[in-house]
Amino acid sequence: MAEPMQIDLVSPEEVVFSGEANMVITRTDGGGEIAFQSGHAPFVGALVENHTRIYLTDGKIQDIAVHRGFIEVSGGSPTRISLLSDKAELAEDIDVEQAKADLERHELTLKTEEVEANIADAVAGKARAIARLKATGTGFTA
Repeated sequence: MAEPMQIDLVSPEEVVFSGEANMVITRTDGGGEIAFQSGHAPFVGALVENHTRIYLTDGKIQDIAVHRGFIEVSGGSPTRISLLSDKAELAEDIDVEQAKADLERHELTLKTEEVEANIADAVAGKARAIARLKATGTGFTA
């Protein structure tokens, strides 16, 4: 079995997650989902709103809603992955009902709004709400 990787997910306010894992799956800008395992080549990428999964060494999966940021993967042993995000939420900390209400509100705005800045805010808000719902395993319609 491959050596575990050190994973650190940090926001400006706190260390959201720090621990060992066997794999991380996240989504990068323009690149779709990408998986990282021990021994991965060095990598730097921009993160988009997404449901990130950290596959822990004990077999559990830590689900996280990541709201943009950056990922850096170091070479060497052990492989280190740093996720830097303006905001990230562990699935167990997400208010599902609030995320559903946010999604509904942003979808309504997109149907009725004409001001470009408000449309851009609604697109970003909808992406955050979807990431939050996916991280919690909650179904939704987009």
